[in-house]
Amino acid sequence: MGKEKYEFKAETKQLLDLMIHSIYTNHEIFLRELISNASDAIDKAHFESLTDRSLLEGDANFEIFLTPDAEQHTLTIADNGIGMNREELIENIGTIAKSGTKAFLEQLKKAKEENQDLTDKEMIGQFGVGFYSAFMVADQVTIVSRKAGDAQAWKWESSADGSYTIEEAERAERGTSITLHLKKEFCGKEAEQDFTDPYEIERLVKKYSDYVRYPIKMDFTFEETPKDKDGKEIEGAEKIKKVETRTLNSMQPLWTKNKSEIKKEEYNEFFKHQFHEWEDPMEVFHTKAEGAVEYTALLAIPAHAPYNLYQTDYEPGVQLYSRHVFIMDKCKDLLPDYLRFMKGLVDSPDLSLNISRELLQQSRELRTIGRALEKNILKALARKLKNDREAYEKFWNEYGKSLKIGIYNSIYSGSSDTVDKLKDLILFLSSKEGKLVSLKEYVERMPESQKKIYYATAKDKETIEHLPQMETLRDKGIEVLYLLDPVDEFCLETIHEYEGKPFHSISRGDLDLDDAESQEVKKETEEIQKDNGDLMKDIKEVLGDKVADVKVSARLKSSAVCLVADEAGPSLAMEQTFADMKNPLFKAKRILEINPHHELFQRLQQLHTAGKDSQDFKDYCDLLYTQALLIEGILPENPVDFANKVAKLMAK
Repeated sequence: MGKEKYEFKAETKQLLDLMIHSIYTNHEIFLRELISNASDAIDKAHFESLTDRSLLEGDANFEIFLTPDAEQHTLTIADNGIGMNREELIENIGTIAKSGTKAFLEQLKKAKEENQDLTDKEMIGQFGVGFYSAFMVADQVTIVSRKAGDAQAWKWESSADGSYTIEEAERAERGTSITLHLKKEFCGKEAEQDFTDPYEIERLVKKYSDYVRYPIKMDFTFEETPKDKDGKEIEGAEKIKKVETRTLNSMQPLWTKNKSEIKKEEYNEFFKHQFHEWEDPMEVFHTKAEGAVEYTALLAIPAHAPYNLYQTDYEPGVQLYSRHVFIMDKCKDLLPDYLRFMKGLVDSPDLSLNISRELLQQSRELRTIGRALEKNILKALARKLKNDREAYEKFWNEYGKSLKIGIYNSIYSGSSDTVDKLKDLILFLSSKEGKLVSLKEYVERMPESQKKIYYATAKDKETIEHLPQMETLRDKGIEVLYLLDPVDEFCLETIHEYEGKPFHSISRGDLDLDDAESQEVKKETEEIQKDNGDLMKDIKEVLGDKVADVKVSARLKSSAVCLVADEAGPSLAMEQTFADMKNPLFKAKRILEINPHHELFQRLQQLHTAGKDSQDFKDYCDLLYTQALLIEGILPENPVDFANKVAKLMAK
């Protein structure tokens, strides 16, 4: 098969252009990324060989080899890992979109449009496009790879000009070699940083990749004067060239060291190497346990949530090791799904080297380790909430949704204690000073007469603050939780109550305020409802099955109308969420509430007295209902009909 040429997709070209023009200013980081990829490839070869020894092809000595060439201006990173065939080169290398490039570019564009203060480092860290950092220092990249077990090797090459080529190649051993044809500013004595200098490469490996578990080797060439039999240099003898292969990294797994011996910078660099992160982690957990089950865990909360954390293609999980030997990547059975954002590894001598995924799910040792780690993480988060509010709120803004989903999913997972574990860790924006508040903080400052925890649901804070249902609560100084994410209300419905205080949506049922003024208003409203019973009945008759009931409102002050849901069924916000999920079965029982003290109420009374069958009365009823829909952010079923009725009313 001859050389084939392929065009990169449009978003791939955009990303390569960003890389070429230094999306990330710390150029040396490319080496860490490529060494990490080589280490992953060896991990895969080792894992596959546990069940198929033939893949090793007689070579079980895994290594990564670096070859700088000052004359050719190249740097080659080679490994004897799993390798890639033609299809995998196209899939993994030729299509950058596989790494979330499109979402990355959209997020970058959005950040610039909204003038967000996001550094390039923060952006690239969310989307993991590490391999392509090679194009920051190279104007051409050549890959030669042979997959373990295959006879044919393949060559992939690109100059980041919008295309790449693939052709058959020769490679004796399994694995991959990546050759960077370095830009002139990154090689030679005149370069600010020379990536063909062996001692510079050695420095970078020590700095970023010292804890890679496989030897990173490189040849050092030096001249030596011949010596006599006594070991003395022979005077006048011509120097001879010698080549010495050195291992550049210590290979001692970081997690095997005592915590007291490890600096924060070492933890940070380890996680950036091991898990392809571009930023220091938010929090690191290093735990050693002995007893019924012995294990060491090194876990971290990344600085930023990955763009696809809540999408089906995200693979959560922790790496597993047994006696420092890698046995499994992304074990999702170790931690509960609400901790899916955790990255790290667990090393236990009690885990079998060749355990299958099926057996692992039933492993008593794994369940014991998982429960202990979950407990430690939640305790650490609780301490942070109490002692370092700013840091906890930073965590919450990145990962709070995971905890709320965890509470809601406990209905289906059968984890009845999940609510108790998480309810004190969740935060909501509050009407009090516009700050985040925990349920504990809300309850502690409730007035004694208040029996319920009130909340409002909308897409943003401003919408809630303009809801007519907020008027009475605002006037009384009652704190309201702002639920701005669709999962929030489902989360509170699952918790049901906190310290004996039930949750109550301001858009569902009666507010049930117990103060004297509220009781007086309630009594007055009941009398108005009784006096206008025929009017309410006839409005409901006009609206038909659009509403479950029409009532005189005790909660409205200045607004003419509002829409609330029946106490027993789903809320209006829940109905909208289900509709967005293409599930129209869950319908809220809509109750139209009308302000008896608004001038529109008097107009309705007049029209009703003049004749309940008149078109004007019917139009007013329909317009009031549609107005209530719009206030809730719900579009009318027939916008044209609504516009015509408004125009007709304006003309009068």
